[in-house]
Amino acid sequence: MNKTQPTNIAALKAEVARFREELNTRDQLVQQLSQELFRLVKDNTPYAPRPEVAGDYRAEVRLLREQLQGVEHQVHFYQEQLQRRDGEIQELRHTIGELTERSKMLEQVIRELPKVYTRKFAERLAPIKTKIMSLQSENRQLQAELVNVTDRIATRGIDLQQQPPDLKLDLPNIERQPSPQPMTVLSHV
Repeated sequence: MNKTQPTNIAALKAEVARFREELNTRDQLVQQLSQELFRLVKDNTPYAPRPEVAGDYRAEVRLLREQLQGVEHQVHFYQEQLQRRDGEIQELRHTIGELTERSKMLEQVIRELPKVYTRKFAERLAPIKTKIMSLQSENRQLQAELVNVTDRIATRGIDLQQQPPDLKLDLPNIERQPSPQPMTVLSHV
């Protein structure tokens, strides 16, 4: 929602209040005119006005009726505008409610994202850690076997640099080196 909508809503509310105030004023005027017409019609019976005065009254009554019709048209127009504006206000309130709910939902999702990514990363990393640990264990076992075989060959007095024809073994050329330290993988996770 943009920042102009709250000011539009405030302006609409002010305009609606102004229309209602004007409508109340006109309703009071119509009520007064109706009471005056009723009083004139009711009080007209006891005395008979002179013909020239009766013509003036008729002209005044006709003028008042025309004014009353004009006021009624204006009241009807303002009531339609008020209803339309009330509908717009209700629609805006509904939209604000939906957007508020959606923003709350998105904030919740954003708050949960780091936990979700951490969990997913840990799930993906677990098989890799297991495989690395298995490979390291196998590597240590193979190194121990290699040292054992090298020691046995050394105790028999066989020189590995020469091609021994009588052993009929296909042994690799191995120079004795200190074994590397096993690699630690993500011990802090």
